[in-house]
Amino acid sequence: MSATTKGGCLCGNYSYQFDRETVVSCHHCHCTDCQKATGSGKATIIMVPINELKSEGELKTYTVTGSAGRTVTRAFCADCGSQVLSYVAEMPDLRFIKAGTLEDSSWVTIDSSFWTSSAQVWSPADPDVLAHDKNPTG
Repeated sequence: MSATTKGGCLCGNYSYQFDRETVVSCHHCHCTDCQKATGSGKATIIMVPINELKSEGELKTYTVTGSAGRTVTRAFCADCGSQVLSYVAEMPDLRFIKAGTLEDSSWVTIDSSFWTSSAQVWSPADPDVLAHDKNPTG
């Protein structure tokens, strides 16, 4: 079985692929910015080294100062609006792929949840997953 993982936006104008074996980790983020950006209780992100990510197409970006003071850029398809990935300026070698954009996400295992302090009661943090009140330290 190939370890190549593919995904993209809803309309197909942007696609990506990476080797699953290069994934750094997978997380739920419950920060209020992710809640607003996704329109849900959290964002599920897969951290992939930028040099392992191959893509076709263009994404628009929107940059904000996140809850912890970091510069967060979210990238989305200009045509269908799908939020595909994000990145933090202070972590330039990583891209955070949105798990919902994967063609097959059956292999994803969540390592931890971030910002559980702002998790909504209707979308609580998974009690069986390591939890961080804010961003993890160390």
